[in-house]
Amino acid sequence: MEGIVETMESMKPPQDMGFEKFGCSHYRRRCKLRAPCCDEIFDCRHCHNEAKNSMDVDPVNRHDLPRHDLKRVVCSLCSTEQDVQQHCNNCGVCMGKYFCSKCNFFDDDVRFLVSKNQYHCNECGICRTGGQENFFHCNKCGCCYSTLLKDSHKCVERAMHHNCPICFEYLFDTTKDITVLHCGHTIHLECVKAMEHHFQYACPVCSKSYCDMSSVWEKLDREVWILCNDCGETTQVNFHIVAHKCLKCNSYNTRQTRGGPSRCS
Repeated sequence: MEGIVETMESMKPPQDMGFEKFGCSHYRRRCKLRAPCCDEIFDCRHCHNEAKNSMDVDPVNRHDLPRHDLKRVVCSLCSTEQDVQQHCNNCGVCMGKYFCSKCNFFDDDVRFLVSKNQYHCNECGICRTGGQENFFHCNKCGCCYSTLLKDSHKCVERAMHHNCPICFEYLFDTTKDITVLHCGHTIHLECVKAMEHHFQYACPVCSKSYCDMSSVWEKLDREVWILCNDCGETTQVNFHIVAHKCLKCNSYNTRQTRGGPSRCS
């Protein structure tokens, strides 16, 4: 069986050799990058950034790979180092089915080549996914947003040019999904879900509610009946999330008996 696979591989056109067999955990591609900053070879810029910004590296020497300064790549099939281009000038292999010469980006992942619908945004200076027809570039925010937000989002200057307030990963060129909160601040979608899991519904940047909390506020405004454990008096008071005060003896040693929420949910 192994011999048959090798025969079928050898029958492919030169540009299709090794398709989807090379790359890293971030991208499928048939080339490696010569980092212009440190002159070392990495599978992709994320691999470089993870290695050069780890806790083992002296803080003085930590840095990111400047993608637009990339000049040299190494073919994964024949190991020929050459200028940035889509096809190897030695063996002719296509080093990335999707190739952008503006930001030096290669992508060979057949599972997502169509669904990613990649395009280059000249204003952002990098390639985005999702189809150019589905996004617009907001000049004030300095990033691309879904066309669904064109007339409704709140502009925040350079909205994505900062780290995620939860995980501290740089948002502008992250590979993870991003969501825009009602206040205009941006955050990873998975980080928002993690906040909701811990019952946190306020923007970590400005503290404004990022979802409709009116039903919760209504519950908190209700009156409840309490029994004072000290004087035994039963009274009706406004609900409080911390404690309820007895109107007769002013004790907080009380318990809710009926009416309103027994807890905030």
